[in-house]
Amino acid sequence: MPRLLATMAACAIAVISVLHAAPAPGQTASAQLLTLSCSGCHGANGRSPGQMPPLYGRSAEMIAQALREFRADQRAATVMNRIAKGYTDAEIDAVAREIATTWR
Repeated sequence: MPRLLATMAACAIAVISVLHAAPAPGQTASAQLLTLSCSGCHGANGRSPGQMPPLYGRSAEMIAQALREFRADQRAATVMNRIAKGYTDAEIDAVAREIATTWR
């Protein structure tokens, strides 16, 4: 349980810091979100070193579907369902495309 709470806290801190930070020059907000937030749990370039599922090599359609399921509470999660609730369909599609094209 303490390990789960620590993981949740780390993810929350990463998301909060991304939401309050400006993107680096030449970097889009979605790219910043990917490198700071998603990588925090899913590993560098989506290659998860631990219990989190890897995002590397996943299609945009798979990622978007998973995010929509998290948002609708149709997929069990500790943090992702709360994170996904903050995204519109257009934002989910954009993040899914970015992950699918960048992390492959």
